[in-house]
Amino acid sequence: MSIDISWWQLGSFSLLLLLPFAINHNLKLNVNRQTCWAIFRMTSQLFLVGIYLKYIFTLNNQLINVAWLAIMLLIGASSILSASKVNKKQLAIPVITGLVIGLFPILALLLFFILQPSPILSAQYLIPISGMLLGNSLSGNIIALQQFADAFIEKKELYQAALSLGATPEQASEDFRQKALQNALAPILASMTTTGLVTLPGMMTGQILAGADPMVAVKYQIMILIAIFAMMNISIVICLKLAVRLAINKAGLVSIKKPAK
Repeated sequence: MSIDISWWQLGSFSLLLLLPFAINHNLKLNVNRQTCWAIFRMTSQLFLVGIYLKYIFTLNNQLINVAWLAIMLLIGASSILSASKVNKKQLAIPVITGLVIGLFPILALLLFFILQPSPILSAQYLIPISGMLLGNSLSGNIIALQQFADAFIEKKELYQAALSLGATPEQASEDFRQKALQNALAPILASMTTTGLVTLPGMMTGQILAGADPMVAVKYQIMILIAIFAMMNISIVICLKLAVRLAINKAGLVSIKKPAK
C-alpha cells in the first residue's frame, strides 16, 4: 500500500519551484512565463486525467479503453509533428504509421502472452503500458525527424550530388536516416547503461513505493525498457522510410521541412 500525500503537503512542496524561478529571473533566461504555462498545463492535465482514469479503471470497458488508446496515439503523433517543426501534411501518415506498427505488436505480446490480464484489454494494464511506450518514443521520434529534416538543408549539396550520380532519393538520404536514428537512440542507450547504478526508473520506483517486491519491480522494469527500446527503433525506422517515399517526389524534391513563413 502506497503512502498518500495530502493536498497541503503537495502545495507546500511546490514552493520548491521558487528556486528555479529565482534562477531564471537572476540569469535573465526569459523562460518564467513558459515555465508557468508548462506547470499549469502539467497540473491541470494530470488532475483531469487522474479523475478520468479513475472512472475508466472502475468502468473498465474494453471499447472505451481502445478508444482512449487511439486518442493517445493521435495526440502523440501531433506532438511529434509540432515539436519537430516538419511539414505536417506530408509527414502525418509516416509518424502515425510508425507509432502504430511500433506499438501494437509489442502491446499484443505483452498483454496476450506475458501479463495476460483479465479482461485482456484491462485499463489497469493497457493504458499505463501504452502511455509509457508512447511517451518514451516521442522524444526519439522528435530528435530523428528534426535531424533528418535539417540534414536536407545542411547537406543539400551532398544530397543533390548523389541524385546527379543516379542515386534514388532513398539511396541519397540513407546516411541522413542512419545519423538521425543513431542520435535518436543515444539518450535511451545512455539511460539503459546507467539504469540500476545511477538511476532507478519511474516504473520500478513506483512499484516499490506501492509496496511491490523489489524483484517483481525489477522484472517489470526490464520488460518495459526492452519494449520501449524496441518500439523506438521500429517506429523511427518506419517513419523515416515512409517520409522519404511520401515527402520526396521522383525528381528528388524534398517537402519534409515546414515551409518558412
